Amino acid sequence: MQTAEFAQYLARLDNLSSRLDMTAVLAELYQHFSPDERQYASYLIQGSLVPQYRSLEFQLSSKMLLRAICGCAIELDATEVLALYKKIGDIGVVAEQILSLHQTTNTDISIVELHQKLVSIAEESGSGSQQRKLEKTTELLQSVSPLMAKYIARMITGKLRLGFATMTILDALSWAQTETKDETKLLEAAYQKRADVGQLARSYLAAEGETARKTALAQYDVLFSTPIVPQLCQRLQSSEEIIAKLGKVIAEPKYDGLRIQLHIDTKKKQAFAYTRSLEDATHMFPELIELFSQINAGQVILDAEAIGYDPKTGKLLPFQETITRKRKHDIAEQAGSVPIVFYIYDLLFIDGRSLITMPLHERKQLLRQTITDSKSGKFTPYITTEDADELRQFHEGQLALGLEGAVVKKVDAPYQSGRKGWYWVKIKELAGTRGKLADTLDCLVLGYYVGKGKRTQFGVGAFLVGVIDGEKVLSLAKIGTGLTDEQFRELKTRCDALVVASQPPEYQVPKELFPDTWIRPGLVVEIAADELTRSPLHTAGLALRFPRLVRFRDDKKWEDATSLEELSSF
Repeated sequence: MQTAEFAQYLARLDNLSSRLDMTAVLAELYQHFSPDERQYASYLIQGSLVPQYRSLEFQLSSKMLLRAICGCAIELDATEVLALYKKIGDIGVVAEQILSLHQTTNTDISIVELHQKLVSIAEESGSGSQQRKLEKTTELLQSVSPLMAKYIARMITGKLRLGFATMTILDALSWAQTETKDETKLLEAAYQKRADVGQLARSYLAAEGETARKTALAQYDVLFSTPIVPQLCQRLQSSEEIIAKLGKVIAEPKYDGLRIQLHIDTKKKQAFAYTRSLEDATHMFPELIELFSQINAGQVILDAEAIGYDPKTGKLLPFQETITRKRKHDIAEQAGSVPIVFYIYDLLFIDGRSLITMPLHERKQLLRQTITDSKSGKFTPYITTEDADELRQFHEGQLALGLEGAVVKKVDAPYQSGRKGWYWVKIKELAGTRGKLADTLDCLVLGYYVGKGKRTQFGVGAFLVGVIDGEKVLSLAKIGTGLTDEQFRELKTRCDALVVASQPPEYQVPKELFPDTWIRPGLVVEIAADELTRSPLHTAGLALRFPRLVRFRDDKKWEDATSLEELSSF
């Protein structure tokens, strides 16, 4: 497929809001891809060049991209292009309009060539790399249609959002092969074992016939160095309710750290670390090399919590100090002042063998045989019980230690990615908040309102948050209190990095709540509140009483925010 045709499909998707309609268009698109295009196009339609767990960014600012657009015609004046961008606010539309007026040749390239050229731009590094990126970008824009240039510009600036997520792609793959969603669950199960939608699309679409497709999906198994979609917790209100629903359980401390999936190869001395959002976080943890000597196996995949600690006292540190490791420029310095310990609690793969269908208590036994404790990696303690009083005492004991209570897991459960089934349950409450919400919410910031009075100095006086409902985001609360001056300033800085000119298509917000400034999906905040009430004002149908900011959740993608379904547990 040539990019001119590809751009037409992107434009159709861009103008749709119905998930069903998007699925139909995506299915049609996949039916037209050649075998070589399926993998790369799966990344491109999500605004990326590589699977989610790999990091390859363009590192090209809007200012540099405008210069690249300027280079598409000799007679263009940079100030005119900048003025047009300030007026429109969408760099993609700017690229489309400029090229529509000034493009003199009618050339085109294939999707595979497009992917190769974009990768070449992103991989430029070292001295003079910005100039080389600029020149290559200009050359690329000149070789495609104005409409394709629109989507390339959005992709380069990280603003290609077509309003669908991975699950819609899986629906479309099933539809492309069967004209139904009958195989979506099989596709989802395969993706959860190896989270690379491009490889999955290539493998699945190459199979002809139902038997071949099911065989291909069954063989699409856990693979070392590709993350498994992590298992997540449900919520229940009491230890009695948990025992009644789960029966015999394993209870572990709930640490206030960073969820990390570790892939360790002791023979090749390779290590990879992935967050719960499937991002590669290997660079954050120089301590990984210390784990090689404590693992009694060749290759393993471990589920763990990374927590910073005080090197003088050994005391575990709050999440916000652990997360400072995300700053790539001073990792070595941070490793000295905030060393990390991995609390390891599950074994998902060992020496070529997937363990995700093995009962939890058996995985625990094998894990205990596979690792030895060190200062950088420790086996997470746990109890096994079917007694509600013992479970409650364990939970309260963890709170007394300054932890977040207990995580409770069904003793014989398989490893089930996502939040399906009653296999993992969270007991978490804020200390001293009896009579208030028993848990915090992870909300998505949708935009902010201009401040008044003292808050004019911050540039923001309140912000709007929402929750996830499928692939839509519904408004839940407008928050303007409970923030320190520093939090207001940080909120403004974080929001300004995500500002968009208009309401993102995923957001469903009543007009009377429209913020002064919209931001694209990307900023997740942890919110505490006293009460959850029904409300006709917000599209979630609910509202928070006395909401307040707890912290910014840098470890979570917007798709990981609390869902409308989860709110029912409150």
